[in-house]
Amino acid sequence: MLDYQVKFQTVTVGGTDYVIRSLLDLQQYADTDGEAALTGISPASWSLFGHLWPSARILALCMDSYELTGKRILEIGAGLALASLVIHRRQGDMTVSDWHPLSEIFLNENLLLNKMLPMHYQIGNWETSNPELGQFDLIIGSDILYERQQASQLAHFINQHTTEAAEIIIVDPDRGNRVRFCREMNELGYGFNSRRAESFTENGDPYKGCFLTFSRSLFQVDL
Repeated sequence: MLDYQVKFQTVTVGGTDYVIRSLLDLQQYADTDGEAALTGISPASWSLFGHLWPSARILALCMDSYELTGKRILEIGAGLALASLVIHRRQGDMTVSDWHPLSEIFLNENLLLNKMLPMHYQIGNWETSNPELGQFDLIIGSDILYERQQASQLAHFINQHTTEAAEIIIVDPDRGNRVRFCREMNELGYGFNSRRAESFTENGDPYKGCFLTFSRSLFQVDL
């Protein structure tokens, strides 16, 4: 018997229904073996991976029509990995990463629910080296700048895992750490641009946030 409760919801992206198994609510917590605590995940943030956040919905909508041909793709801080499921259904070369000990379990359950083949998963710890992860042509993420220290950690993690011509796409709900992250990426040689995201998620809920796009070929700016 699980120490936490789950729910099932159907999310429609680009006319395709995805059944998503998620935590029942943000009050769920279960770390009886101390596995999450060992990775630095606090009880207060334990449940965050298992909620389908608005930014993840926006990123999934984007990935439903994004050009994937020839790209090796990584989703970072993936949580429930909705965007990865969309890309996987489109037969993209997809790798999912997160550092929560249950993220891979939920991913595999959702792959089964949607009758999809297994997907490559790698633990991605932004604080350490991850040599087994490799390099990618496209790195995506959503709502991953919610802690101040993560701006520098994330920028250096991304830099370790990009090809020379890689593009990075982050959907951010206007969090305060956005400017610091852009500055860190700029110092590592990445130019960027920002544009407002769609005003509504796929279920009609209002959304306020932006797409941050980075690459070495974009013009660098002083921040």
